[in-house]
Amino acid sequence: MKFFSFWRSQASFRVRIALNLKNLPTEVIFVDLDADAQHADEFRRINPQMALPALVEDDGTVLFQSLAIIEYLEEKYPDSPLLPADIKGRARVRGLALIVACEGHPLLVPRVRRYLDRELNLRDEQQTAWRRHWVIETLTALEGHLADNKDTGRFCHGDAPTLADICMVGHAAVAGMLEMDLKRWPTVKRIYETAMALPAFASAHPLVQPDTPEAMRVRPPG
Repeated sequence: MKFFSFWRSQASFRVRIALNLKNLPTEVIFVDLDADAQHADEFRRINPQMALPALVEDDGTVLFQSLAIIEYLEEKYPDSPLLPADIKGRARVRGLALIVACEGHPLLVPRVRRYLDRELNLRDEQQTAWRRHWVIETLTALEGHLADNKDTGRFCHGDAPTLADICMVGHAAVAGMLEMDLKRWPTVKRIYETAMALPAFASAHPLVQPDTPEAMRVRPPG
């Protein structure tokens, strides 16, 4: 498999975690979003949306959109399951994941930031305020669903990591990069720290990837 990734891409972060949890090796191909490499013809042929991540199977099958990729991996490689066995549990986990992947994350992606900059002329401090606002909205929603819920365990659902944790950790990591203290969301903070203590999560963190700029490299939380 070939995995097209970028260190700062939250969606790529999700797939890295899933690949790690399922112990699936890939050939990683870095697509530099800061250099607009996603718009190059070579990558456009792989994903016409020109967005990361993408996963290409050995037979040439191209997979795109992080949650679709993760669910594909879940079906093809069922060991170390990322979804609960029961139908209600799967619905809850998917719902928690979608709070991030469909509600929060799309407002933070590079193409949105470029539009805010080039079309709306928002300055850096205004864009930072934009990102902080939507991170707060998303983590507050997650905290509301996770706190005092009988199905919340060591992780978002039960005592093993699921798709919900994969998505939540990415958004909590963005909060960290924005120097936001997670203590206002105690359940999110606890689960984030529990997840980041696992090598599968820690080694997928944006700040420890081979293509992470040297100036950005720090040891991730946990």
